[in-house]
Amino acid sequence: MREQHYFLYKIQPVRPAMLTEGPTADEERIIGEHFRYLQALTEESVVKLAGRTLTTDYSSLGICIFVAEDEAAARALVENDPAVMGRVMRAEVYPYRVALLAEKWGIGE
Repeated sequence: MREQHYFLYKIQPVRPAMLTEGPTADEERIIGEHFRYLQALTEESVVKLAGRTLTTDYSSLGICIFVAEDEAAARALVENDPAVMGRVMRAEVYPYRVALLAEKWGIGE
């Protein structure tokens, strides 16, 4: 089994007004594809956590913590995100180290 490393990617809307005025039909379709992409990666245990802030101004962002073999594989995962490919979101990728992790997080309980 190959060693897996953690990465974080941050995404932000290219058109921030999408959050306040609503998405266009194309944006809505692409965001749906983005969600299904991350959902499939979560089911494969690649994505460990994904979500977004509830802000609707310039500071709004989403994060995804995931595993990959190396930085090239991590960048490929991000570049294949439909929201990035469709230019609805811009993304940045960072190597990531988990320092603390609650044994039982309690979300959704």
